[in-house]
Amino acid sequence: MTGFASGQGKIAGFSWQIDVRSVNNRGLDFRLRTPEWIEGLDNAARAHLQKLVSRGSIHANIRVVNDKKTSMGTTLDIASIVQSLEKIQMIETQAEELGVDLSPSKASDVLDLTLDNAEFVTNNEEIIFLKDELLKAFEGVVENFLSSRQTEGNELAKILTAQAKQIEMQITSATKLLPEREKRLKANFLEQLSTVLENVTEADPQRVAQELALLTIKADVTEELDRLKVHVKSFKQFLLQGAVIGRKMDFLMQELNREANTLCSKSQNSSLTAIGLELKVMIDQMREQVQNVE
Repeated sequence: MTGFASGQGKIAGFSWQIDVRSVNNRGLDFRLRTPEWIEGLDNAARAHLQKLVSRGSIHANIRVVNDKKTSMGTTLDIASIVQSLEKIQMIETQAEELGVDLSPSKASDVLDLTLDNAEFVTNNEEIIFLKDELLKAFEGVVENFLSSRQTEGNELAKILTAQAKQIEMQITSATKLLPEREKRLKANFLEQLSTVLENVTEADPQRVAQELALLTIKADVTEELDRLKVHVKSFKQFLLQGAVIGRKMDFLMQELNREANTLCSKSQNSSLTAIGLELKVMIDQMREQVQNVE
């Protein structure tokens, strides 16, 4: 499910900006970027998100700038630049030894690393205070982020409810066709049986009755329609729960599609086949929407 939230502010001489966004994903994928010099911030922020989000590709960025140094102007001294270049060279050398291909470094990479070094704070108590305050700010942004996902979820629930009702209507239409279909199948069976008996001198009545019963059972689609009804009912109940239901809905989509396929293969009736194909289209459309559900 998609969502976005952003926030900014100031803490004890530091400016911060936090962005959290998500795009659809079948599983859970975190991509979190935090200042390396604030020890423990990455793990704490990641742990907080993992408690609240169970599906989606989540991108979060926490940016911190030292206003004191910014106000005085950041000086790109030779020593800082050399230090940054040495770090980049160390990474590239290690990657080459391990056979890992990296894209060529750019001047902007050196600049980013140099500025990050320039923002390093030596006061440990100040770092701890800054981390705690940033976590509070991060939790606030995440709350807004979850709210945006909930808003989208409410709209998505309306769409899925409407699609479920359309499937129910198709199931009802299919059920109404069964009596007439049964009559035609019975007439066909009797006609074929008469043809077979004309060419057979002896036939065991009990065996014939067994074969007819088997043919009737194989052609019966009542169970498929009943299972379709049950799956749709379960789907609607999941929508009302408002919990983490994405994976459960994925499973129901597979089962709905399985029953629709069986209905088409057993139909032996053009109208029932048309309904089965329409069901497959509707289920496929619903499955696309379910990919957005957490």
